[in-house]
Amino acid sequence: MEDQLPEKDHAVRMQSLFYKKIMKNLDFLVTLWPTFPHFKRFAGDSRLYGIRLNSAMIKADQLNNELEVANSVPNHIPLYFDIKGRQLRITDVSPNRHHLEITLNHPIEVETPTMVLFKAGADHALLEEVVDGKHLIFDGGPEYMVYPGESIHIRHPSLEVHGPTFLPYEIEKISKAKNAGFNKFFLSYVESQKDIDQFREYVGDSEIIAKIENKKGLEYVSRQFRKKDGLSLMAARGDLYVELDRPHQIMDALKLIAKSDPEASVGSRILLSLVNEPVPSCSDFVDLAWLYDVGYKKMMLCDELCLKEDLLSKAVNALDAFRKSYASLNVPTSPNYNSDGFFSRFYSGIKKVVSPKRF
Repeated sequence: MEDQLPEKDHAVRMQSLFYKKIMKNLDFLVTLWPTFPHFKRFAGDSRLYGIRLNSAMIKADQLNNELEVANSVPNHIPLYFDIKGRQLRITDVSPNRHHLEITLNHPIEVETPTMVLFKAGADHALLEEVVDGKHLIFDGGPEYMVYPGESIHIRHPSLEVHGPTFLPYEIEKISKAKNAGFNKFFLSYVESQKDIDQFREYVGDSEIIAKIENKKGLEYVSRQFRKKDGLSLMAARGDLYVELDRPHQIMDALKLIAKSDPEASVGSRILLSLVNEPVPSCSDFVDLAWLYDVGYKKMMLCDELCLKEDLLSKAVNALDAFRKSYASLNVPTSPNYNSDGFFSRFYSGIKKVVSPKRF
């Protein structure tokens, strides 16, 4: 009988069962591409829930080989294919020494002059003129070089994005992903139920994670979103934080998304201190705890951390340590539970954490 087990063995068993429960209740995704040298390693990592394939920088005619490589990994974890939808991305950069000129994937209308943000809000330039909807001419340019495939942000309230949500080359990507057996998709910049309905025409009953990345997306969550099987929300913080009028508004935005969908996930701007430091910052761990406490049980690392194997390895180790240690602080008490024993094990774990090799 369980109540006849030695106290030590019983405590170990109870904590083991609790960890298993927590691991089912807190999942992690990463962002990779099949031809990355470290793709195979993480595609077989049971600590992860899934891998997002970000197709922004690859052309449709290059896709078949990449998808074949992805499917060649035996017993891989679930793979999600990312479709950009109406997100504004650069398709061409015109050579010019004196000012920046770019071409966009979607035609737009916006009052000018207005500021345009690059590099997830880290760079900017003043948009002077829009020609024929897609050709943007700037007064000077941003500090850093821009390249085709990169996204931009225009926060002016007059902005209108025209044309079809799904461009021909994206429809081709969807078709190839479906033919390769993919039935899980991300959709960027979801702003209405119409976006989901149109996407369903291409992906059928596949699982859809709708990325909420701007104010219109938040309005959709607040007014239109209805929870259904095969549809969940993601708070895509990389773009959402940039698109909001005031930085502190990200808190209410994250709470809204988590409250609206019990299966909501959150992505980007997670553990970014690892880019420059060997150990995650205090604020990074507090961020994870806050996200977990407001309801996010799926978290996804962004491209920057996932490009290099050593960074991703440290990040996954840190996430797994957080999942176990933060969960263990909330172990439910029971008549057979020894709290003194728990805290001694916890502080023993702390000693290990502060050793030179922490992750």
